[in-house]
Amino acid sequence: MQYSLPMEIKFQKMHGTLNDFVVFHDLDGHTKLSTEQVRRICDRRAGVGADGVIVVRKSQVADFFMDYINADGSLAEMCGNGIRCLAKYVYDNGLTVKTTLPVETRSGVKILELLPDSDRKISRVRVNMGKPIFDAEQIPVDIQATRLPIMDYPLEAGGRTFRATILSMGNPHCVIQTEGNLEELARRFGPVIETLPIFPAKSNVEFIRVADKEHIIMRVWERGSGETFACGTGACASMVAAVLHDQVGPSAVVELLGGNLDIEWKGMDYPVIMTGEAVLVYNGIITI
Repeated sequence: MQYSLPMEIKFQKMHGTLNDFVVFHDLDGHTKLSTEQVRRICDRRAGVGADGVIVVRKSQVADFFMDYINADGSLAEMCGNGIRCLAKYVYDNGLTVKTTLPVETRSGVKILELLPDSDRKISRVRVNMGKPIFDAEQIPVDIQATRLPIMDYPLEAGGRTFRATILSMGNPHCVIQTEGNLEELARRFGPVIETLPIFPAKSNVEFIRVADKEHIIMRVWERGSGETFACGTGACASMVAAVLHDQVGPSAVVELLGGNLDIEWKGMDYPVIMTGEAVLVYNGIITI
């Protein structure tokens, strides 16, 4: 639905490891944002500025539904940093008193453990992100994989060949391990890899370096948002890739531009667990 008349939206600007969002609730289902309206909200010069918009909606199968929209107006299945911000938003604003919270996303229901601080505000959230998805059709990636998981796949992009681990954390990820400059590689090759024909729904792209058995350094190019300071599902995908290559143990810190995330993955029969901050920046009102 497109709106021609202005709408006034009360929102909170939030971030998780500097992956930032405009968050508001619409439990009555009255607010439908057009692609252009989302782009204007996320514009860092003419709008609020954000990597995406999160609308907290009612759910038929969980306590809330996370309607997450990328900065370019495209819908996203899941956002790991965003769902932590949603948890803080609903708890701190009195929409729930639960500290164990089921939240529906476009990639299924996630169970969140809210960790209140001394002021009974939420500062950190632990998220059961579910099991990684390795099936090519479900990721989705259009390649003939003779073995799963898809590891060390020769990926040609921008005149170079990379070795990629390809999986889904509810959204598609292409993880590339390298000793090169992570920031430079993400900026140069991220947009090329994101839109390769083998990714029918595009892909998030992570360039990583494993520092030691408990420490991964990651830079990311996010599908629909470009270079961001952090990506929660990307950190989880990077952890999975490192475990599959036997480079880290069952828990590690993933270092991002915007901070650190604690990620746990014990192996194929287990879900990925992510713990990280959720921060309120300010309250605001925007007319769009």
